[in-house]
Amino acid sequence: MILNSGNLAVLFRAFNTAFQSGFSGVDSQWGQVATMVPSTTGTEDYGWLGNIPGMREWIGDRMIHNLGQHDYSIKNRKFELTVGVPSEKVDDDQYGVYKPMFEMLGNAAATHPDELVFALLAAGFTTVCYDGQYFFDTDHPVIDENGETKSVTNVQGGSGNPWFLLDTRRPLKPLILQMRKKPQLVKKDDPKDDNVFTKGELIYGVDDRKNVGFGFWQMAFGSRAALSAANFEANYDAMASVKGDHGKPLGVKPSLLVVGPSNASAGRKIVEAQLINGGDSNINFKRVELLEVPWLE
Repeated sequence: MILNSGNLAVLFRAFNTAFQSGFSGVDSQWGQVATMVPSTTGTEDYGWLGNIPGMREWIGDRMIHNLGQHDYSIKNRKFELTVGVPSEKVDDDQYGVYKPMFEMLGNAAATHPDELVFALLAAGFTTVCYDGQYFFDTDHPVIDENGETKSVTNVQGGSGNPWFLLDTRRPLKPLILQMRKKPQLVKKDDPKDDNVFTKGELIYGVDDRKNVGFGFWQMAFGSRAALSAANFEANYDAMASVKGDHGKPLGVKPSLLVVGPSNASAGRKIVEAQLINGGDSNINFKRVELLEVPWLE
């Protein structure tokens, strides 16, 4: 293939088709635990987290709630993956061997949000959220019915591989995937480009801008203890009993059990087995959905 603008445009379309095939072939999991929030600036402010009240009877004037009491923002980060194709391979019509490479580029771009989201979930024991506490912590400040601040927990101790209970039924899931620029395949393949003229290399790459952050800690419960039926039930009940400021019920109902490979078998026994102990009914059968995530460990 002669390196001219027409042929290079055809070549890029072929590479982009392979890229899109690899991208669309990924069965992403992040959407089950995170909400995508579009971004229009370098940093987005989420100071309103924790300050969304419930409806009240309208008596007298409207009660205006301050939505800017917390200091929590997510700064977008830039990501890229770049590859080079020797120009002689195109000259010799051997560019077809690079189709799998561009499919892998698409695959990598599509799976990257999974890597970021679940890495953040696993780091929730040591990473702060909107209230200044770790996302999974024993000291989340909540105002009780008497107007006094008390500590509320959404974590269980232990030293094993983590597992999580999440309430993912709300418009804002427990985690946030903030997207400023979606992945796009770009090129630098003009024969006049320095990389082609000097090095004989056509350069292609994918880049995007995004980041991840935490939503409401009340919608998540993390544990490093053994994943047993007793611990599952205790954490489920603790999460469901969490109240908001001034004793307001939040209606939290865990809907998803998230586990890594080492806890997958235990998770299946707890929520997917109808019978246990040689024939007893399993009271936790289908109580929540099970999500097995390879990125957690």
